[in-house]
Amino acid sequence: MKGKNNQQSFVEWFRATSPYIHAHRGRTFVILFGGESLQDAGFEHLIHDIATLNSLGVRLVLVHGIRPQIERRLKRHGKTSRYAQGLRITDAVALDCVKEAVGHARVEIEALLSMGLANTPMAGARIRVASGNFVTARPIGVRDGVDFGWTGQVRRIDTAAIRQHLDQGDIVLLSPLGYSPTGEVFNLSAEDVAGFAAERLHADKLVMLMNERGLRDGRRRLIQQLDPAQAGAMLERRKLPDEIRQHLATAVRACRSGVRRAHLIDRHIDGALLQELFTRDGIGTLVTAESYETLRPACIDDVGGIIELIRPCEEDGTLVRRSRERLETEIGHFSVIERDGMIIGCAALYPYARERLGELACLVVHNDYRGQRFGDLLLARIEQQAREQGIGRLFVLTTVTSHWFREHGFQPGDIASLPLRRRDLYNYRRNARVLFKDLG
Repeated sequence: MKGKNNQQSFVEWFRATSPYIHAHRGRTFVILFGGESLQDAGFEHLIHDIATLNSLGVRLVLVHGIRPQIERRLKRHGKTSRYAQGLRITDAVALDCVKEAVGHARVEIEALLSMGLANTPMAGARIRVASGNFVTARPIGVRDGVDFGWTGQVRRIDTAAIRQHLDQGDIVLLSPLGYSPTGEVFNLSAEDVAGFAAERLHADKLVMLMNERGLRDGRRRLIQQLDPAQAGAMLERRKLPDEIRQHLATAVRACRSGVRRAHLIDRHIDGALLQELFTRDGIGTLVTAESYETLRPACIDDVGGIIELIRPCEEDGTLVRRSRERLETEIGHFSVIERDGMIIGCAALYPYARERLGELACLVVHNDYRGQRFGDLLLARIEQQAREQGIGRLFVLTTVTSHWFREHGFQPGDIASLPLRRRDLYNYRRNARVLFKDLG
């Protein structure tokens, strides 16, 4: 019995990922991970997850950091890192350490992406990795009296060459190094390389794996979503750890420059990348100018989603059963809330124009999202539609949720006040309460 339950759980999980598999295929993702990830015992698992994305048709640009690797090499030389204004000062010794660290990191990443052992997630993968002089840089120079040496900033990304490799199915690997037209090499911030690449490539996602345990509010709860304005305000008003501040600022710039979504993820969670990209709510913080949920009129393609949503309420008797045929006929009365391809809420308005009355029916929110704002949004939507149709009063028939409607301005009424057509359909066995709300 336990085996059957596990099999069913797997089937349900796999089916739930299907919308994301379809949505991500052919999309361009820029993924940033720091040098700390390279040192993790679980780094191989991250590589396996990246290989899975590649096999699913995602166009991948990887950007790696090397901070701890540089620190270790400087220590061997008896040197300490020097920073100013949040940036490393790169002298000749530090630049040699940067070059050595980049070379080692590239080889290690490429080697892991080249694995193909049987009975491993990489079996048969045959991944090609492209790396090279894709990034042109310029020196920061002297700023506020500080000479930053060979520390630079991104000047240009060779997007045409990167796209050519992505079109061939290659993974593109970018290091925090840039080259100048005069043949110089500059040490760059991995965050800047990732953000600049995402902007210039018009990436669909910028994904940043962090050492911190996630962006949290004042009560230590994970913040699941921010728009660029909210994130910008947080950067101005809150004291944040340096890494989170850098990543959040990069996310804001990227979204304001056309990147659709930026994700901040705790790298310590095994499978964090897949959980963020292939589950409805993810496990990190999403920064996006887009609405994560869409409230819109229902269409015929939504019938299946509505059936799945309302089935539990029909089974426990909260709602009267509706056949697929009836839903297809009445779909024009419905509004839905869609969250990443899933219908998580619905409501319907049935007008009775002669009496200037409207019935609010089938207001349902998915169990996982109750207690949030979605019921309020659906009610506001129905009220707006009613006013636009010249309806001055709404009514609802309910057996178990009258308290919610009372809290939202509905008052008890009687069956005799219903429109005649609706009164004739009233089911006295269900004994539903009748509530009215004047729209003013």
